[in-house]
Amino acid sequence: MRNYNITKKEWVLNGATVLYGSAPELQATLEYDFSEERRFSYRKLSMEEIIHHLAVFVSRLWQIHVFAEGNTRTTAVFFIKYLRTLGFDATNDIFAENAWYFRNSLVRANYNDLKNNIHETTEYLELFLRNHLLNENHPLYNRSIHISGKFKIPEKANIGAKKVNIGADKANIESEKANVHDLFTSKTASQIEQLMEEIGYRKIFGRSDIQRILGLKPTRSSALLKEIANHGIIEPVSGHGKGRYRFR
Repeated sequence: MRNYNITKKEWVLNGATVLYGSAPELQATLEYDFSEERRFSYRKLSMEEIIHHLAVFVSRLWQIHVFAEGNTRTTAVFFIKYLRTLGFDATNDIFAENAWYFRNSLVRANYNDLKNNIHETTEYLELFLRNHLLNENHPLYNRSIHISGKFKIPEKANIGAKKVNIGADKANIESEKANVHDLFTSKTASQIEQLMEEIGYRKIFGRSDIQRILGLKPTRSSALLKEIANHGIIEPVSGHGKGRYRFR
C-alpha cells in the first residue's frame, strides 16, 4: 500500500491532477467504501441506475489510489471479479482494449474545477460500462474526454462538414504526446510520437507502416503495435485486412 501522498499530471486535465486519498487514511477510507457498498441494495433499480452506481463505486475506489504503482490495473481486475459476483459476464477484453479510455474516464469522474465550469462526471465511464455489460457500441475516444472540449466529436455531423481538419488533428496530437511519456519508456514514447506525427488520427496503418516509418524489424513492429493497443491508444479496424489500426 502507498505510504506517501501523490499527484499526477493528467493529459485529460491539461496537466492538472486528481486529489488522491491521503496516505495515512488509505486503509480507513478503503474500508468505509467497501462497507458502504456491502450495505447498498440493487433491488428494484433500473439497469441505468445500476450502471451509474457501479461507475460511482469504482471511480471512488480508484481515487483512493491505494497502491503507488499498478493502481488502475488492480482496480480493473477487482472490478471484473466484482461484476462477476453480481451476475455480469465480465471479461478482461474491453479493459485491455480501452485501458487508456478507462483510466481517463476514472480521472474525469474525480475532478472538479468549478471556476471553469468543469464538474466531475461518470458519463464517460458509464458509456464504457454500457458497452461492456449491455453490448452497446458507443465510440470510446480519449479526445472526447479532454476537459477543454476542443477535441469533442459532434454526435450529429453534417455530411458536408465532414472534412479533414488538419489543424485540429495536430493540436490533438500535441496534447496526447504528453501522456505517452507517463505510460511508456522514453524510447517507446518517442516512437509513438513519431507515428502520431506521420500517421495522424484518420489514416489506417499496420505493421509494414511502422517498419517503414521507424525502421524497425517485423518482430519489434508487431510488439510495438500490441503494446500501444493494450493501452487503448490505437484501435483495430475491420474491413481493411488483418492487423490494421488507427489512433483513437
